[in-house]
Amino acid sequence: METREAVIIVENLCKAFGDNVVLDHFNLTLYKGENLVVLGKSGSGKSVLIKCIIGLLRPDSGRIEVLGENVPELSYSQLDQLRARVGFLFQSNALYDSMTVRENLEFPLRRHWLKVEQKEVDALVHEVLESVGLEHTADMMPAELSGGMRKRIALARTLILKPAIILYDEPTTGLDPITGMEIIELIKQVQQRYQTSALVISHDMKLAQTASERIAMLIEGKCYATGTYRELAASTDPNLRAFFD
Repeated sequence: METREAVIIVENLCKAFGDNVVLDHFNLTLYKGENLVVLGKSGSGKSVLIKCIIGLLRPDSGRIEVLGENVPELSYSQLDQLRARVGFLFQSNALYDSMTVRENLEFPLRRHWLKVEQKEVDALVHEVLESVGLEHTADMMPAELSGGMRKRIALARTLILKPAIILYDEPTTGLDPITGMEIIELIKQVQQRYQTSALVISHDMKLAQTASERIAMLIEGKCYATGTYRELAASTDPNLRAFFD
C-alpha cells in the first residue's frame, strides 16, 4: 500500500482566548498534492487554525509541522523562509492599492529573492497572470479591478514564488455565485497545473463539494469528522446533517 507524504501535520492543537476555547485538541493531516477543505460555521475557529499553521498565532499547546518544520519553534527569520514555500491567500486579498498589478506581483520576489533578473521577473509575472486568465491587467491598479479579478490577482501573487502549499482563507466569501464558482474552478486548475497541496478553510458547501478531495469538519474546536463530500453527506450524524441538509 502506497504511503502518502504528509506536508502539514497538526496534532492536539489547542488555542483559547481567555475562557473562549477555540481549538480543542484539533488534529489534521494534509497530504502532498491534495486539496483539503476545512469546513465549519462562521466563528468556529477556521481562521485561528490557519493563522496557527502559518505562524501568525502561537498555539497554547500541540504540534504543528509544515514541510517538516516545527512551526511554533521557528525563529522569525526561519518563519519567513518557510512562508516563501507556503502561499497564503488572504480573505481580504491584501493587495497594495498604491501599486499596479505588476508591482503587486513583483513584491514577494523582491522581498525574498533580491537577485532575480528583470527578465526572469517579467517571465514569472506573465506566467502567473496567464494562469489566472488576466494577462491584460499588468498595468492596472487594484481599484480598477472587480472583486473576482482582485481575488485572481491575489492568487497570482501567491503563485509567483511557486509554493509547495497554498492556504486559502475563505476564498469565495463576498463574491457573487458565478464569480465564486469561477474561483472554485481556478483552485482546481492551480492544483493540476502546479501540483500544489492546498488547505482551504470555508463554510461554502459548493466549494467543499467541487474543489475538495477530502473534507475535515471543524465542530466545537475539534476535527469532528473527515471524509469525502459524498461520505460525509451520507452520514446520519445530526452534527453533520446540519451542514448538508
